[in-house]
Amino acid sequence: MEALETRELRYFMAVAEELHFGRAAERLGMAQPPLSRAIQRLERRLGVLLLARDRRGVSLTGAGEVLLHEGRVALDAATAAARRTRRAGDADGAGGTRDRLVLAVKAAASHDLLQKLLGAYAAELGAAEIEVLPSGMCEQEEMLRDGRADVALMHAPFNSLAGFDHEELMSEGQIAVLPAGHPLAARATLTLADITDVPGLPHARWPRDGSYPPGPGPEIHDQTQLAQLIALGRTMAVFPESARAWLWSEHAAVPLTDAPPVVTHIAWPAHSRSVALAGLIRTATRL
Repeated sequence: MEALETRELRYFMAVAEELHFGRAAERLGMAQPPLSRAIQRLERRLGVLLLARDRRGVSLTGAGEVLLHEGRVALDAATAAARRTRRAGDADGAGGTRDRLVLAVKAAASHDLLQKLLGAYAAELGAAEIEVLPSGMCEQEEMLRDGRADVALMHAPFNSLAGFDHEELMSEGQIAVLPAGHPLAARATLTLADITDVPGLPHARWPRDGSYPPGPGPEIHDQTQLAQLIALGRTMAVFPESARAWLWSEHAAVPLTDAPPVVTHIAWPAHSRSVALAGLIRTATRL
């Protein structure tokens, strides 16, 4: 059997995610009939039914569920290979820059650790250029998988380290970030029970799947929005202790005595053979 092509994987992924041939065709910028024929050819070549079609619509078969998962991994790998190859080519070309590594970090997290790491690595002989790429909640994993980043600072238990090599760098407690004028802000410590179902102060809601509690409060899209809503007394959030670095004067941070520790790891793709990356990892583990 021939190997799967990235083009046909993208076609299938669009249909599998939309569960509608018309919407998938529009998303791909093509007509519906050729898309339908392409999926049928893929099914014949694989010898399995990927999509169940009836009057109620389109649904994934068991085989389709497998290809949806595996296809995402394969497309991410192909995209990552192209992105990292281009970065290497930039350094190889005439007048090219020195090696460059892209480091994904959660915006405003591990600020002190990041500063120490960048300073220590810059002092190393032959250090690569480091581009810091701030990310949203739990986006570091996706950035590593699709090649936007070469390495990331990730935080267990919130980030999944599955499929990555990683080294533990630090462990810290968690804090409740509250409006400075709220009665709970005057407490020396709090428990998780203390900040559950607080009248008028719901937990922020993140628009993604993951380990963060969904919360009944306002949907948050970036760090600045969250900071402002906390300052206005509209929501609260739980963060690692290092998040104190981005707090405003209108915020209060109270330690949570029973929250699990947050462990910061430096993580990278398991197959990486980058000499520059190996040097950065060595520097990080010596901090």
